[in-house]
Amino acid sequence: MKVLGIGDNVVDKYVHQRTMYPGGNALNFSVFAKGEGVEAAFLGVFGDDDEAQLVEHTLQQLAIDISHCRHFSGENGCARVTLENGERIFLGSNEGGVTRLNPILLSEADKEYICGFDIMHTGLYSHTGHLLAELNELGVPLSFDFSDDFEDEQVERYIGNADFAFFSCSHMTDEETRNYIEAKRRRDGQILVATRGGDRSIAYDGASFYYQTPELIEAVDTMGAGDSYITAFLISMIKDGNIQAAMQEGSRLAAKSCMVEGSFGFGARY
Repeated sequence: MKVLGIGDNVVDKYVHQRTMYPGGNALNFSVFAKGEGVEAAFLGVFGDDDEAQLVEHTLQQLAIDISHCRHFSGENGCARVTLENGERIFLGSNEGGVTRLNPILLSEADKEYICGFDIMHTGLYSHTGHLLAELNELGVPLSFDFSDDFEDEQVERYIGNADFAFFSCSHMTDEETRNYIEAKRRRDGQILVATRGGDRSIAYDGASFYYQTPELIEAVDTMGAGDSYITAFLISMIKDGNIQAAMQEGSRLAAKSCMVEGSFGFGARY
C-alpha cells in the first residue's frame, strides 16, 4: 500500500514550552501512515526558514518521500499553541504561510506520480480546493478532512469530489451529527465520518450508520488525534473495506497519539 498526503505542513509552536513540533493535517496523515508500516509520501510547499527546515528534516528522517514538494522563499506554515489539561488550544497562525501564497499547480509528472498511490488525503487547511476536481479525475480514492470549523458553502463546493469525507463534530449532538452527514452525502460509494472528541464517532455509507466509542485515556496532548483517527480508518478501509473495523482502528490510533507531545513528537526549541 502507498498513501499520499497533499497540502499543509506547519510547525505548531507551543508557547508555554518554547518548543515547535512538525504538523499539519496532510503531513500528519503521511507520518501516521508511515508509523503504521505503510509506504507514505507528502506533496506540499516548504518555506525557507528554520520552521521549514525542521519539517523537511523530520520527513527525511522518517523516510517519507517528498520528491514532488515545492520550495518558496518565505514563512513556512506556523501556528501558536498552548495546552490546557492535555487539550491543545490554538492561539493563532500565519494561515499556511507559503502554502497559502503559492498554491500547488499539478504538472503532468505530478499527475503520473499521484496515480501510483492507493489513496490520497487532503483537507480544508491544505489550500487545495482548486485541485479537487482535477485530483478526482485521476482515479485514486480521495479523502478530505473538513475539520471542525467547516461552513456549508465550503462543504457544498468540495464534498462532491471526495470518496471519504471527515468532520469534527464535537459541537453537535449525536442526532445533529447523524442528520448532518446524512444530508451531505453526494455520490455513490461515498463514506462520511464524524469524530466527536470523547463521544462516539459516527460513519454513514448511504445505507447505514456506524458507531464507535473512543478509547478514553488521560491525554498528554490531543494534537493530531483527529488526523491519526483518519489515517488508521483509511488504511483499514483500503485493506479490508470494513467500516466498523476501520472505526475501531481509528479510535485505537487516536488514543495512542494523545500520549505524545505535538502531533507525533520531533520537537525543537525556538
